[in-house]
Amino acid sequence: MKQNNDLHIDRISFELGMINCFAEMVACGVKELAISPPIKPEEYRLLSKYSDDIVAGFEIKSYLEKNLLITNLQSEDFTKGKWSILYYREDGTLEKYFQLKQEKSDLESAGCYEKKNRKKISQEFMQLLSYPEEIIKEKLSQTKPKDPFIL
Repeated sequence: MKQNNDLHIDRISFELGMINCFAEMVACGVKELAISPPIKPEEYRLLSKYSDDIVAGFEIKSYLEKNLLITNLQSEDFTKGKWSILYYREDGTLEKYFQLKQEKSDLESAGCYEKKNRKKISQEFMQLLSYPEEIIKEKLSQTKPKDPFIL
């Protein structure tokens, strides 16, 4: 009997599994902020109800971000044309995220979003995502952002 080694994964189910895991980490206090995988707008329409159910089940909050903050964490191409869902427990977390976005925007407008300031914003964003300091240092030492691995 021939065994089929091709694994077919339903993209929406896969993304919901990631979302469930991130939501649990936020609910348990492991992460202050978590981000869904980048989602095409038409995919969001398919999974939003389930994401909302996960959020309610873990008693956390979410926010649909259509223009994710781009830092040294990932390339702009990684999220271009896609949306992300932010998961958090405290309103102050979302406020910190928006403050970082505004700070980046202000620096760009002033022509000051160069290496030093980009590194600072990137570091603060990764801290908000609860990355360990050694991982933040490693990611900031890379010459260009390395996108997260997603099947």
